[in-house]
Amino acid sequence: MAAQTLPASGAAVTFNTQRTRAYLLKLPLFTRATVLIIVLTWVLTWVGKSWNWDVKTWGALIPDEIGIATLYRINTFPFIHLNIFHTILNIVAFTPLLERFEHEHGTLTSVALFFGPFATIPGLIYVFIERFILHANTPVMGASMWVFLLLGMEAIRTYKTNPYFTISTYNIPTWITPLLLVVVTAALLPSSSFLGHLAGLLVGYGFGLGYLKFLAPPEWALRFIEGKLNLLGRLPHYVSVDQKTFGRFGVLPSSASSAEAGIPFSGVSGGQRLGP
Repeated sequence: MAAQTLPASGAAVTFNTQRTRAYLLKLPLFTRATVLIIVLTWVLTWVGKSWNWDVKTWGALIPDEIGIATLYRINTFPFIHLNIFHTILNIVAFTPLLERFEHEHGTLTSVALFFGPFATIPGLIYVFIERFILHANTPVMGASMWVFLLLGMEAIRTYKTNPYFTISTYNIPTWITPLLLVVVTAALLPSSSFLGHLAGLLVGYGFGLGYLKFLAPPEWALRFIEGKLNLLGRLPHYVSVDQKTFGRFGVLPSSASSAEAGIPFSGVSGGQRLGP
């Protein structure tokens, strides 16, 4: 019995390892770069201590610290994490969502959006509510705001093809699922930022519904840049405008592949606040 069990278990481990390795090798360029930046930022949080540099304090989204000279925080806070547990959870949750987005919309579009409106709009919403409505100053950091933003977009796309799922005799709108996840995450991880997750989710809903798709870079500009710089030929794992798997940003695919558009809800982590 034991002799038969061990090879089966070993084969399963080998198979899973091979699948994981194959998946990682297929990650597109921007997804790889983003994960690398998150890891390097975590390393800097330790190295910076010997330089008397607190990376978390420097780069976290702290509402009262936002000004002209500190607007960089809008782009740095998603890459900084509270601890190794927070880092790993967000990488596991964020990587498949970002990989899917980049394959669907291209590398240049991903760079423009995640360093542009995908960071600035939810970040500024959070700062505005904290400073002027709640009169608070709760620092936040972590990529989970992006996780819920992408989940919101996926939920709207799923809703267009599969509006409801049934629990007992009740029909639940599929678009509400990420909102429930925000509530569950806040309950299970009290140190997570409910407002930060909600801000990301609302922006994801806005992009998914098409209200904010005008913020995406025009396709003719992307083609011009790609052609002039020969990005597809020079950069490995680059996804060009013409390689993306789905239609233009904000437009549902017309092929049968749209029926496969589901929401990978497992592994969602909470965006940690700065401090316990």
